[in-house]
Amino acid sequence: MNQIIMILLISILILVHEIGHFIAARICGIRVTRFGFGMPIGPEWKLFKWGHTVFYIHAFLFGGYVSFADDEEMFEKDKDKIQGENKDENKEAAGDENIKENKNNEEDDEILPSDSPELYENKTIGQKLFVVTAGVLMNVVFAILLVFFCAIFYHKLPQNIQNIVVSDFAKEITSNAQIRGIQKGDKILRVNNEEIKILYNLTFFAKNSRLFDNYAQDDLVLKNIDNIIELNKNLSLKQTSIIKKGQEIVLPDILAETPMSVRRDVLDGMENYKPRGIELDDEIIKLRDEIYLKKTFTPSYDIELAKIALALSDTYKPLEITVLRDDKEITLTDIKIDKQGILGIMFDVKDIYYDIKTPKDVIVRSFSYTYDTTHDMLKALWNLFTGKISATQMHGVIAVIKVGGDIIASKGMLNGILLTAMISINLAVMNLLPIPALDGGHVMFLLIEKFTGKKPTKELGQKITNFFFILLIILMVVICYNDIFALVTKEF
Repeated sequence: MNQIIMILLISILILVHEIGHFIAARICGIRVTRFGFGMPIGPEWKLFKWGHTVFYIHAFLFGGYVSFADDEEMFEKDKDKIQGENKDENKEAAGDENIKENKNNEEDDEILPSDSPELYENKTIGQKLFVVTAGVLMNVVFAILLVFFCAIFYHKLPQNIQNIVVSDFAKEITSNAQIRGIQKGDKILRVNNEEIKILYNLTFFAKNSRLFDNYAQDDLVLKNIDNIIELNKNLSLKQTSIIKKGQEIVLPDILAETPMSVRRDVLDGMENYKPRGIELDDEIIKLRDEIYLKKTFTPSYDIELAKIALALSDTYKPLEITVLRDDKEITLTDIKIDKQGILGIMFDVKDIYYDIKTPKDVIVRSFSYTYDTTHDMLKALWNLFTGKISATQMHGVIAVIKVGGDIIASKGMLNGILLTAMISINLAVMNLLPIPALDGGHVMFLLIEKFTGKKPTKELGQKITNFFFILLIILMVVICYNDIFALVTKEF
């Protein structure tokens, strides 16, 4: 049911976008012949006609369009129709009913002359820009109105921070967190001196500090080489030594890696995390698992000393967690995470909200919330285009419906509406990208015409648009794949 609500909310955003184009076109005196809710794929149903505009709904709801008289294929067909009618003007009508029907069709299919002021092509560049960007503007305005509605109706707006308190421990201990002193009721403040704003920050540290992440830090490899040489003085080993088959060596104790230190953008999911060190191949991973916690090792084949040291160096990164207990900050060190990458702790997580009490609070908090979330979204988009965020993290409507439904179920309608507002902003931003087949592509062509005095020929413009439309379809397929893969692997 919550997913259905999310589908309806997204559909409203698309409808709002197209209404923006429709209103702007009518303000500029452009004749709108069709208004479609949904993509013109599969079955369609005619709803009603208002003036010269026929309203349709399509089976594929995720989309929409506004069609001008310039766009109608019938416009070209009607030229042929006129010529045919001129040739047959002396023919008699078959009957009164047919005459009446022909008159109705002529009214419905009224042909505009090429110099008609109701044609989009005959409008100024400024008017065209207004019509093209009106959908984007409508999405932005609608997003702001949704945030204002939440502030007024719910009297609160969320902060980008959570209250994370230890509530219990897993029955099967997966780390030494409890042994190191973490207690029920502790509020998590920082990990490795980085502020923990939301639960994701904490799980990120745990996941990437786990035992055996298949990476070994260079300095630890060198240290382990020296330790092996020191423990096996009788063998006169050197850094370049080969340990012969059947030759027993003493192994040093397991040492911890250097604790994780990451940029805030990485911690907030705005940038990909790249482990530091040497990535282990299958041979070294197998060796690592074989010698873990062993005191001695006797290889069954000749092997380089450096490989043994490398296998010994993929261990764990200790966590330093600062908690608030009885109004005092306490820092707990050397917390080890096992192979699963989880702390073995259960948390009571609550969102923190701003209280909205006055009209001033409504205005200030609403614009502040919209600005902050838009800023984060634009930053993430920029990082995606610059390669700081992997394309595998791109998600689309399937993920939005799933995540949005879960948010409504767990946090209530307030957060669902706010998510819809941010999707509306995202829709506006994506549509403004200078990509042909999107609104931003039309803006780009219009600006080229404005500053050069020339515009691409209709044939060239159509070819460019079709090319990028195909690219967008491919991108949609990739995003759908990411969504489905994430659902199957339970990433969200």
